[in-house]
Amino acid sequence: MSQNQGESGPGPQPRTKRKSVSITEVAEFLRHHPGFLEDHPELLEHLTPPARWTGDGIVDMNQYILDRLRGEVDNLRSCAMDLIDTIRTNLSGQTRTHSAVLALLAADGLDQLVRTVHEHLPLLLDVDAVAVGFEPPPKPIPALVAPEFQRLPKGCVRRLMGAGDRAQLLGEMNDDGTVFGAAAGLVRSAALARIRPDGAIPAGLFALGSRTEDAFHSGQGPELVQFLARVLESRLQRFLGSPA
Repeated sequence: MSQNQGESGPGPQPRTKRKSVSITEVAEFLRHHPGFLEDHPELLEHLTPPARWTGDGIVDMNQYILDRLRGEVDNLRSCAMDLIDTIRTNLSGQTRTHSAVLALLAADGLDQLVRTVHEHLPLLLDVDAVAVGFEPPPKPIPALVAPEFQRLPKGCVRRLMGAGDRAQLLGEMNDDGTVFGAAAGLVRSAALARIRPDGAIPAGLFALGSRTEDAFHSGQGPELVQFLARVLESRLQRFLGSPA
């Protein structure tokens, strides 16, 4: 007597399970791909290495992970210190610039302004030389014919600054005396800012020099020296007869 097909049939077939990878296969794969973890270091975060290792020729994964974490911590610490140093430098530069601006604004005449530039600004800005120079004006300006002002050759500002730059920070400054005069041999790096010509003053330069290489460099922002140059420009225009 045959059995009832409805009662003895096989019924629904179970879903085929994905074949699991054996430990031996994983070990064999890693043995043939020794650089796998080096190419995928993020996988180390998901591994649980043993607390102790025995035997010869076994890599200490604990040490590997610790070294990697120490490297990341050192990189973060280095980045944080660089950021802190940059912030401190910027704050110090701003404070010095504000003091220099106040000194320029306090001058009540051209003679006092000149003394402030050459005697006070080097101390206030912590630089070794400060120079102001002008190209020949279309008409003579007697007040600018003074030892305190450098006589720049015609076209010198454009040659040093280019067509449009208002300021340049030079990590290496090789001056033949044109910009810094007698202090040229002392200056190793410099910040140069353009003094714009108008009816009272010709094209000129405001220059800060340091005996330290890279005291000024292209990675710094030129805004502070530009600001100082604009203030000096305004004071010169006022004392030489042109509205600022």
